[in-house]
Amino acid sequence: DPRPPPLPKKQLQRAESLPEQRSFQHCQGDPPPWTSSILYSIPPSCPQHEAGAPSSIPPRDRPSWEPKKPLTKSQSLGEPVAWSSLQNAPSPSPEDLTFGTADGELGQLLQSPAGVCRMVLGCQAAALARLSARIQDELLGPEEQQQLLQAELAGKRWAALSILDPEPCCESGDACYFRVGFAFGQTQLEFAAKVPKTGCTSLGVQSSFGAHCSIQRLIGRFTDHLPPELVLPGSPGEQNQSPSRQEPAHLTTQPVVQVLISPEVPYQTLADFMKGSQSLHRTSPGHYERLACLLLLQVCMGLEHLRVQNMGQGDLCPENLLLVQCPSRPQSQKGQEAALGLSLPRLLISSFFKVKDKQRPCSTSQEQDWTEGLAAPPSAAADELKVGMLIYQILHVNISLEKALGFRSNRLPEIPSLSIYSTGLKRLATLLLHRDPCKRVSIEQARSILQVLLWGPRQELFARTKKTLPLLQSWLEVKRALLLLKFAENSAGGLGSPGLEEWLCCQYFKDVTEHTLYQVTQALYA
Repeated sequence: DPRPPPLPKKQLQRAESLPEQRSFQHCQGDPPPWTSSILYSIPPSCPQHEAGAPSSIPPRDRPSWEPKKPLTKSQSLGEPVAWSSLQNAPSPSPEDLTFGTADGELGQLLQSPAGVCRMVLGCQAAALARLSARIQDELLGPEEQQQLLQAELAGKRWAALSILDPEPCCESGDACYFRVGFAFGQTQLEFAAKVPKTGCTSLGVQSSFGAHCSIQRLIGRFTDHLPPELVLPGSPGEQNQSPSRQEPAHLTTQPVVQVLISPEVPYQTLADFMKGSQSLHRTSPGHYERLACLLLLQVCMGLEHLRVQNMGQGDLCPENLLLVQCPSRPQSQKGQEAALGLSLPRLLISSFFKVKDKQRPCSTSQEQDWTEGLAAPPSAAADELKVGMLIYQILHVNISLEKALGFRSNRLPEIPSLSIYSTGLKRLATLLLHRDPCKRVSIEQARSILQVLLWGPRQELFARTKKTLPLLQSWLEVKRALLLLKFAENSAGGLGSPGLEEWLCCQYFKDVTEHTLYQVTQALYA
């Protein structure tokens, strides 16, 4: 009885069904024998993603769970196509990684210690950028809300506003500010009505600036008679406002003024702050001079933003720098700061045009060389000189260009060494007020010097180790990690949301490089 010959046995190409050996270079030994029958016989599952989130596996390579033709034995063991889809999937960027990222995606980044290091550092930088943006939204409010308010205030005048206080809440060198209310839906919002003083040019271009923490924003404007209950300080009507001689409202002729609406309500100017903080400077010099560094840093950052907008400030002086209260901090911390008078306010640059007839005559030809940029419209040289003068003023050291130029030397008034910040501030003032414009530091460099004064690296870092780029890079990496840990610990401890100082710190560590640190420390610690 003849029988048919036996069928040839199918040879499995196990080398093709298993991943290539080079994919496991980071592991020790070969994969265990059971992986071929269990692990790789199951089609790789798709990582779980949030609704609407893209999968890391391309759609054409995703496993399909719909019933199709029956699988053969050779297809059930290995699935080289599915494995190759995982190998060829794009590696996730650090910005996309979270604690919930699937291990399959993380595995692509764990091939070497260097890759792990790059991933961790990239995640830290991305986290600082996200945190910085979130704090800025808390300080400024969502941009969408500002646009809605601007549209809602279009065409509105005094009749749409409620006057909360007839007295100015703040008087700057070029304007008076009144607190007004505005009903927005079910919410009563508080704004500042800015009334420019006589002789000051229009500040309308402010509305076209991009949002920035150190630049005054405008969300409305109109021209109308000043309400009878409001009187500008120094105006003739103010002297006639005594109760016995007050005229009826319908007989009072109020001037027509230009009114600008700002969402930030100032409570004083930097000049007012300096007048009232002399005793604080004497009793708590370290705390006060740190606060001075933070205020000066905001000035520099605001000036940088104006330059990006191809604009410049018009009259940078303490009288035109506004202070605005930040959102409330936790009561425990707020109480400690209030007791010392150290609550950090937002500083706003509010003047972008020169006040008319502000230029004063120069007494010497040397002074004219120094001040030719000070009285002119936006000038880079003017900014450096004005910030240098501002350092002396905020530290309560009397200085004028006449005194500074009284001798043909580079000698400037002494700044007393009262804290760890005094020497650095004196060095910065000297660099900003240098007679040779080529040797003056720029506003960008001044901002970097202030950041180093506040958050390091300090000079003791180089006491035992030579300053090198690798050392500064390592310092940056460690400080970024410690900063994020600090934010996490504060949040877990119920200390509330980060504030303005934390935002300024984030701005520093998310952008600075070891090359910038090397140059800045060379100039600061020379």
